[in-house]
Amino acid sequence: MTVDDLTEYGMKPMTDANIRSFLSTRSVGVLGLPTRDGPMMRPLSFWYDGSDSLYFVYVLGDQSEKHDLSQQADTARFLVYSAETPFNWRSVILTGSISEVPADEQRALLEAIEIRWRPDLFERASVSEPTALYQFKITGQSGIKHLGLPPELEAPSTDNKPD
Repeated sequence: MTVDDLTEYGMKPMTDANIRSFLSTRSVGVLGLPTRDGPMMRPLSFWYDGSDSLYFVYVLGDQSEKHDLSQQADTARFLVYSAETPFNWRSVILTGSISEVPADEQRALLEAIEIRWRPDLFERASVSEPTALYQFKITGQSGIKHLGLPPELEAPSTDNKPD
């Protein structure tokens, strides 16, 4: 079934403006990087620049599969979603390239970045472990949403009822 097929049930595609607004209010998503065995998926905190890029801070440690796969990936995907109730949810999938931000560009970006939510474990580890700043450059996006009850569950209108 396509999104068009599901519109009769209340699901709608998100506009580019809807997607930008949604990304601006979120701070956690799931990064998918290609591997031979299928995508490696990792939840990540992110910062959206309001235009065409997301930024991630990786805690590297001695080894980082995420770092290694990011260095090799031509294309990656990032999923951001919210599901408040079964009738109120949004889902945005982004496609793009991912690359480590060069050291000479990091300072200005790190001053602008506002990570609103980050697990304490990673916050503490980033103080003592090496980190890397990555940019996810958005090249494609799509979003769907369902806000409100499906049409068949909505209360009937009383406008046409006789008095």
